[in-house]
Amino acid sequence: MKKVVLLFSMIAVLAIQANAQKRSYKSSDPSNYNTALGIRLNPWIVGFTVKHFIQGPHAIEGLVTTNHEHRNNVTVTGLYEYNWNIGVPQLVMYAGGGAHIGFYDRRDYDWDRYVEKGKGTYVSPGLDGIIGIEYTFKKFPLNISADLKPYVQFVGPTNYMGEEIGGVSARFAF
Repeated sequence: MKKVVLLFSMIAVLAIQANAQKRSYKSSDPSNYNTALGIRLNPWIVGFTVKHFIQGPHAIEGLVTTNHEHRNNVTVTGLYEYNWNIGVPQLVMYAGGGAHIGFYDRRDYDWDRYVEKGKGTYVSPGLDGIIGIEYTFKKFPLNISADLKPYVQFVGPTNYMGEEIGGVSARFAF
């Protein structure tokens, strides 16, 4: 699982370097940066996040997260987000959706299957939604955000909207 996290982190860094051109901003454009890379946290998860504006208010975000207690478990998420201004120039709301794929250890997440089938990893795809708010500092390249990211998984016992639903992120904005 650590190799998967490392691989996706390297891909994110390469994508950022390939798209590191300066943008010209319109006053009505909610994107006040091009790409941002950072960390995402809540009391149960930790991971990497990269957000890239495609055009105007349209952005894509990639997340690679793991659970604090169950470090052998990794979830990779891809999201589309629509961003809009809410009155303050650097304050933006966003909403969207996407999909994820999780790699989970049976013993940590699915005790019934662990007892029945023994050790092993299973893969669980799912759908995600997201709604949040973010602030990008004007003179310092830092972007902070807080969001709710409900999800549903199609395999395993974690097919619910659980405690990993919310999070905060801090990103370095390019």
